[in-house]
Amino acid sequence: MEAFKTWEEMSTVEQMACQYWDMYKDAYGVRPRGIDTSAWDEATFEAEFNYLQDLIGKNEQERRIAEQEAAVAFEQRLQDLYATGAKDRAMALRWIHEAEGSNGDDEFLCYLVGLPYGYFKVQGE
Repeated sequence: MEAFKTWEEMSTVEQMACQYWDMYKDAYGVRPRGIDTSAWDEATFEAEFNYLQDLIGKNEQERRIAEQEAAVAFEQRLQDLYATGAKDRAMALRWIHEAEGSNGDDEFLCYLVGLPYGYFKVQGE
């Protein structure tokens, strides 16, 4: 059985294949199954890196916009709960946790409603 090479033992193209593997996951959220890079040269990898980098940047921009929109919607949800009887933010958050099934886990709630992680720490909760 062949042992794994260290980074230093890999050729430039082998290192680029590893980088491609990681960048593809960053861009699409999954590893590149079924893509054979064994015949690719450095120029092909560079072209793919440029494409993936652009895609990663666009995805990041879309994520930030979606999180901002989710924060506005969440704060409106809190205001609606105040209007329907929540005495304070803590009570409204308990109600939302119960409704979302997040079991009081703020970070899981962030995931469920599309808020950025750490949202409640930033908000002073």
